[in-house]
Order: sequence, then structure tokens, then C-alpha cells
Amino acid sequence: MATKSLTITEEAYKRLKAQKQPDESFTETILRLTGEERDIMKGFGAMKDVDGFREAVESTGDQLDAELRERDTR
Repeated sequence: MATKSLTITEEAYKRLKAQKQPDESFTETILRLTGEERDIMKGFGAMKDVDGFREAVESTGDQLDAELRERDTR
């Protein structure tokens, strides 16, 4: 397997290291995070069974809507 050396900032290294699983190499971490089969819909609906989540989202939406309408009338 061919290899390449990369230069990254200390901040980028810290962020990558934070994403790294204990049993993974940095190469495996990068491949996992940038995989071609990334499903942008993965995770949607993940909170649907959390008690109070729907109500919190609806309440926040209602509050935002009211604030935007108030700003529009100014």
C-alpha cells in the first residue's frame, strides 16, 4: 500500500484525534469520516422516541415563528 505524508495544523490534528476510535488508525478514521457511502439521511428520526423531543421542537418552532413575525411588523 502506498502512503503519503500530510501537513496539517495543530487544530486539525486535535480535531481528527478527537474523532479517532481507540482501535483505529488515523487512516481508518479519515476513511470512516469521509466514506463514499455517507448517507445524509442517516440520523434523521433518531430522536423520534426521546420523551418530550417532539414537543420541544414544536415549541421552539412556534417561538421562532412568533419572533420572526414580530420582527416583520417593525
